This record gives sequence, structure tokens and C-alpha cells, in this order.
Amino acid sequence: MLSVYQRNFVKVILKIGLICLFQSIAFADAATPYARQSQACASCHSEIYNHWSTSHHALAHREVNLNEDSEAFQKLQNSEIETVRYQSNTKSTPILITETHSDNKPYTYPAKFVIGVSPLRQYVVQTYNGRYQANELAFDPHKKEWFNVFGSEHRQVGEWGQWQGRGMNWNSMCAQCHLTDYSKNYNPISDSYNSTWTEQGVGCVQCHGNLTKDHEKNNKTETASLQTWILKRKVESETCAPCHARNEVLKTEPRAGLNYNDHFRLTLPTDSAIFYPDGQMRDEDFNWTSFQTSRMGGKGQVSCLDCHDSHTGKTLLSTTNNALCLQCHVANNTRNAPVVDPKSHSHHQAGSAGNLCINCHMPTTVYMQRDARHDHGFLRPDPLLTKELSIPNACSRCHTDKSIDSLINTTNTWYGDKMESRQRQRARAVSAAEQVSTNAETTLLKLIATEDIPAWKATLVQLSRPWAAEQNVRDTLTPLLGDTDPLVRSAVVQVLGTQTDLLDLITPYLKDASRLVRLDAEWALSARLDDTSNERKELNDYLALNADQPAGQVRIAEDLFNRNHISEAEAPLRKALSWDSNNPEAYHSLGIILDNLHRTKEASESLWKAAQLDTHNAVFAFQAGLEFANSGNTQAATKALQEAVLRDPTLDRAWYNLGLLLNQAGQIDEAIKALLNAEHYAPTAPEYPYARATILWKKGDHVGAKEAAKQALILNPNLSEARSLLNEP
Repeated sequence: MLSVYQRNFVKVILKIGLICLFQSIAFADAATPYARQSQACASCHSEIYNHWSTSHHALAHREVNLNEDSEAFQKLQNSEIETVRYQSNTKSTPILITETHSDNKPYTYPAKFVIGVSPLRQYVVQTYNGRYQANELAFDPHKKEWFNVFGSEHRQVGEWGQWQGRGMNWNSMCAQCHLTDYSKNYNPISDSYNSTWTEQGVGCVQCHGNLTKDHEKNNKTETASLQTWILKRKVESETCAPCHARNEVLKTEPRAGLNYNDHFRLTLPTDSAIFYPDGQMRDEDFNWTSFQTSRMGGKGQVSCLDCHDSHTGKTLLSTTNNALCLQCHVANNTRNAPVVDPKSHSHHQAGSAGNLCINCHMPTTVYMQRDARHDHGFLRPDPLLTKELSIPNACSRCHTDKSIDSLINTTNTWYGDKMESRQRQRARAVSAAEQVSTNAETTLLKLIATEDIPAWKATLVQLSRPWAAEQNVRDTLTPLLGDTDPLVRSAVVQVLGTQTDLLDLITPYLKDASRLVRLDAEWALSARLDDTSNERKELNDYLALNADQPAGQVRIAEDLFNRNHISEAEAPLRKALSWDSNNPEAYHSLGIILDNLHRTKEASESLWKAAQLDTHNAVFAFQAGLEFANSGNTQAATKALQEAVLRDPTLDRAWYNLGLLLNQAGQIDEAIKALLNAEHYAPTAPEYPYARATILWKKGDHVGAKEAAKQALILNPNLSEARSLLNEP
């Protein structure tokens, strides 16, 4: 007797006649591949083609035309948007005229493409050098109105994320996921593009691969057994993943059947500005990371096509009666999924919003002002984490009239000890690690040892980086170099690769089967790579791939610096800053390079600019303070160090250096307070009490000075300077 899940699965395969992905991949590898537009598939696969032709994939991208866009441009013409005007006639393409505020001269750009169909349509204009830019204005076809995708941000000309900046460059940021068989073809010498594609929208070839010319002659029905199909779950999901993930491209643009970790670096929940500590999406992160950190996607081998029709994109079963979720969460299911009765589980009446699985476990967040997207982490709502860590919870989204304490009491009453879950443990550990809290690494290591979801294990490993020099971290991470999942091996190589005494340990991973892991090893070992080696070529190809973006130029500069080509590293950083004048990482890297070139005044200014742009980064402010001191600007150095300890009161070295500067300025009492703070946050550092001893001695407090010197000697009995002070009469 087949389960509900099995019956639905077989029904879907038989209904839509899917061609098995492994066969499509074989076609892509054949000797005579050729790209074909989706229309060519319609004669043999008419039902599938018809399903696809009205999907968001098919309509992901198209040419602007007066028939389909006349309403939108008429609305724009009559709008009150001052910076954009519309000009057109029946013989021409609609034109967007955007005025730059710096010179008040109108610059005319033709609107060439439309991205998306619903809930918004974003217009792409042609500029210069083969470059296209996604305009900040979009049209809502439901409300029949134009709006700014940035909301009220009012991004300015010159900013990376302003519509004319590289953050909105279509060739680099949009096209690869909205076109079929796309190649960026960037020329770094002329800073131009010669981008090509086979078809607008996401067509058959993009998911099934290029086919042989003999394919259409094969009249045999291509089918796959259920067992074979299940074995290919990883491949089918990784065909969707490139465009449904926040990631970094490692090798060429997306193609069907590629191993994900050979071509992309997945963004993991290691940054509170991008993901909440429990893994919920915060920024525009799409779905793949959340899905990989869920037990369903990261451990249970659930695939995208278990829930979504591959050609329409719609869900296979209804979500309004929980049928989609209950195909697995029923008795005698083949997934070992927990059996769920929605009413008793949710404590909400059938038919109510609170009784729907997706409302509690897949809450929506609105991106681009109009696009509500479901989180695919399938997390449990937890009001306590809202109170502790400001993480959103689904309960509060509905019950806006309830206090957070009331919701905490309710969930505790309903679910009891089940609320103290691994989800909570991870969230608290991630938050503590992001803040580099005391003993955060101890909790991380305990969770790493028992974590069975690879994406979470890799996340926890990456967060251990600040403690990479500690032996307990090394002992935990080293065995994970043999982990079967590339995400985990990559994370370990990244962390251990920061330690010069461990470089020999990661050298074998230059030959790892996964490009992701190899690139991380190549990056750490860049200075050791022979210029003619395959490893050097692979790393160079990766660096060149993103050379059209500021972050790519920063990486090129960092690699040159790592290889001791310090003077050569300045140019790409200057280029990065010309493309993005608000890039703190570029200013920081430039400051480090200028310091190594002994241009201390310029270095201090660059480091301070980085600290001003990254307003939460205490280390940037600390480094700027040290550089100001080196250049003789003690007033600026004091200001920068004060800013550093304001941002991070636990930064003991900043307190120490601030104390020395305050003492130098004659602010004795303030200097002693600063040194006491340094001792508080680093009680095992002997130089801190010794510095305080010298200041107290000069102040005339010989008793206090000798007590401080004794403390320094307890920490380091060989500190001769402290012993000498004790011997003073």
C-alpha cells in the first residue's frame, strides 16, 4: 500500500512526464551539444510547455514593448516622480530620462528589458560599454502604480547600490538568473561587457541542459524509476539552487546539472545583518540557505520538487488546508517525519490562520517593497528568542495585541520543555559568537560536536574563527577536515587557514574533490603557489570572475598583498573605491597596504574612513587609532581609540593604548581608569598592571605603584622592569 506521499509522487511523475535529470545532464556532456529555445521543445512536450509558458520562470525576463508596457509608461508619464520622465512614440521603444542631480543635465537611457511579471516589474535600461542597469523604479501591475524598490532610502549617485552603481548592474547581478544560457563576458581592460544569452526567461535548456541534435529523433519515452529519481534528489535541487540562493559564483554562470559546491559559495548565517541568529532570513537571502539549514532540506533529503511543480513553480498540493505538509507528516510516512495533527499541534481551530502550517513555520517577509516571500527554514515560532535576541516570531506577526511575555507564557504552557530546543541553543550560540562574547567558543564547540545538519555545522565552524589559535578549537576542527560534506571542509579550511603554523595541515586540500574547498585552500596558501601551477590558475580564474565588482577588486588586492606584491595591491583598491566610495572593507585594506608602504598619514586616514563607514566595527577604529599614533597625530589617535572602546568595551588592547595616550596628554586619572578597564577584560596580561604601576609611580603614589608591579610579577615572574620598580626606595 503506497503512502499519501508515494502516491502523490508517482502521480506527479506520470502526469507531467518529467525527463530524468541525469539523462539531461548526459545530454549536456555529449559531444555535439547545441542550445535551443524552449519553443523547439513544444512540439513533443506540448503539455509541459504550456504549463511552463505562463510560469514566473518563463516570464522572468523579456524585451520592453509598447503593447505590454504602455499602461505602465502612461502611468509613469502622469506620475509625480520628478527625476524620471517618459518619452515615446508608436515607432520607438519607451525611454526613461533620468536627471543626475550633480549637474542637472538629463541623461537619456532607453528602457530595454523587463525583469519579472508579478508582484512587480523592474525595468532595465541600456547605458554604455554593453552595460545595462536595473532602474530603482518598478511598476506594480496589481495596484497600477510605480514605486521605488529602495523605499525611502534615497540612494545617491556614486553609491554602489544606487541604480546607476555596480550593485544594480544587470550584467553582473541580475542576468544570470533571469536568462537562459547566459554568459557575462566581461572585459577588465575596457571595463565593458559583451554579454550573450540563448533565450530570455528561464527556459528548458537552463534546467535540462543542452541536448544533442539527435535528441528530437528519439521517439522513445524517457522515464525513470522512483528509486532512480530519489537518488537524483540532490541533483534536481542543486539545479534550482543557483538562482534561489544568496551566493558567490566560483566558476562561470549557472548551468544545468552542475555540482553546486563546485560553482557557488553559499552564504551561511554567520552575519547578523544578513540572517537572524536562528537562521531566519533577514536581508534578501532567497531560500536555499534556509532550506539547507532546515532539518527537511539539510538532513531529510526533501527536495524542491517534493513541494513545487518543476514547470509551473506552483505547489503540488494546497497550503490552505495543510495538504502539502501533510503528505509527509502523516502516519506511516516514508520520511520518518513526525506525525502532526494540525489542530492539536497548533492549538488553533481548523480553518483559522493559526492552524495553517505555513503561517507558523514559513512566515513571509516583504522584499523590494512588494514581494512577500516565505522563509524556508521551517523554524518553530519562539517568542523567548524575540525577547532575548530580537529575533522575529510568527506568533507576534498575528497576535499584535499580545505582549511578548504573554506569548512566551502561552508557548510554554502549550509545548513545555519542547521549546528548549536545539534551535534555541544554536541561536544563542550564534549570537554570542557574532559578538565574540566570553566563552562563546566553548558553546560553539559543544554544538559542533553534535550537529548533524552540514550547513549548520559549517556555520558554527566559521563562527569559531576568532578563537582559531586556541588548542581546543584546533582539536575540534582538525578531524572535520575529513567530513563528507564540502561545506564543512570548506569552513574548517577557512578557519585553520588563518593560522600560519597550520598551513601544512591544509595543504592536501589543494587537491580536494570540491572546487569550493580547493579555492579556500588556495587562498590560504596563495603565497606558496607556483605561478604556473593548476592551483594558481584556478585561483586566478576565480579572482577574475568577479573583477567587475568592488568586492572582486578588493579580493585581487588582498591576494597581491598576501603574495608580498604590496605596491601592486594599491591600484585595484583605488579602482574598487572609484566604483564604491562607501566600501569600508576597501578603505580598510587600503589602509593596511599604505601602512606597509610606510605612508602612515594616508594609512591612518584610510583606516579611519573605514571605521566611519562601518559604524559598529571596533577593530577598524582601534587600528585607525594605532596608525594615527604612528603618524604623530595623538589627538586623532585618542579620539579613534575612545570610539573603539565605545563600540566594544571588551577590547582590552584599545583600553591599554588609550591609557598610554591619556597619560602622555597629562590626563593621569583618566589613563589609570583606562588601564584598569584593560586589566578587567584581560586579567592575565602583565603589561597592563605594569603600565599602571609606572603611571602611579610618576604620580607619586609609590604604594599603589608597587602593588600594581606585584600584580604584574604574579602574571609574569620574569618581568624585570616590574621587579626593578619594586626595588626602588
